[in-house]
Amino acid sequence: MSTVPLQRLARFVCATRAPYQAALFRIGLAAVIAAFLLREWPYRRVLFGDRSPLSYDMALTLIEEEGTFTVLSWWGGQLWFEIVYSATILAALAVMLGWRTRTMTVLLMVGVMSLENRNTLVGDGGDNIIRIMVIYLVFTRCAQVWSLDARRARAADARGTELAADRTGVILWWVMGALLFWAFGIPQETGWPVLLWCLWVVHGLWYSVNRHLPRHEMRSLLDDCASLVHNAAMLVIAAQVCLIYSTAGWYKIQGLRWQEGSALHYALHLDYFTPWPGLSIAVAANAALVLVLTYLTVMAQVAFPFTLASRKMKNVLLAVMIAEHLGIAVLLGIPFLSLIMVVCDAVFLPTALLMKAGAWSKRLPRIRSHRTPAPPTPPQQPVAPELAESITRSN
Repeated sequence: MSTVPLQRLARFVCATRAPYQAALFRIGLAAVIAAFLLREWPYRRVLFGDRSPLSYDMALTLIEEEGTFTVLSWWGGQLWFEIVYSATILAALAVMLGWRTRTMTVLLMVGVMSLENRNTLVGDGGDNIIRIMVIYLVFTRCAQVWSLDARRARAADARGTELAADRTGVILWWVMGALLFWAFGIPQETGWPVLLWCLWVVHGLWYSVNRHLPRHEMRSLLDDCASLVHNAAMLVIAAQVCLIYSTAGWYKIQGLRWQEGSALHYALHLDYFTPWPGLSIAVAANAALVLVLTYLTVMAQVAFPFTLASRKMKNVLLAVMIAEHLGIAVLLGIPFLSLIMVVCDAVFLPTALLMKAGAWSKRLPRIRSHRTPAPPTPPQQPVAPELAESITRSN
């Protein structure tokens, strides 16, 4: 029996797929999280901190009943909350830039889970999606392009040095290990502490192999395993998006208002969903437009998972879905739910489009410098011999 098909399958599975989509997903998700936390900065203590209506003792009871994870359960004071909140914002910015992405994605996951699980009663659908996607992000190789890590790797290759010889990464790894031991010690039961310790060990193993066995088979094995996990995570993200759309679409079909095409009309008349009352009234006054948008929303959500087999249909419907989310953000005033769904939709964008966008962004500085050239240097006039002689004598 020929092993060629199995070898081709192994090469296909163990190669890192969709690196540009993963990078865009990383940038978008981190940007949405940072924007959300910065917008809620004046109200952070009321939503998730020591001034929340859900007191610290009540939060501990709810966390224990739901079995959720949050580091805010360790202490209930303001200082610890401010540290966690600020560290989460910094981790989001670091992930967005792609700086030490392996470590920062884990810190971002811990921070987001801690804040969201401190008070789950104030969340909405956008918070649920963020909680899910930030976990998937940890298992992707999302910094291979459009990141400071990729830039550092290219610089190391150009110098002919090993990327593994990185003191900053080693120090960061030891600091994270000390924090894990201080926070959890040696875990005795399965759960989030075990997962965090496993991630820490894997990072250390990766560094050791890169440092001491750069051309060994173990290095290739770890790289293939990382690509396999990345591909699985990207597939799960895509499946999660399809599940969200299909579930939302099929539930809408069962509603009477959606069946008769008037659901959007009633949504536009809710006071807390009308950030622009004049615009909402103008749209709601057009019965034909409301009918078309209502039916288009249902059809797009139900049909989206079935159009993935056709590239052209998928791209068209993807543009429709992105436009729909942007419209929801403006009309209904739900910006972060819409933005996080746009970020999730970016996983399905064509690679050629993303590569062209990346190449175009690199040419922006050249275009600007070409449009605004520097003023020419005036030519220097030759100095007369008599004048040069007089200057020399005076010196």
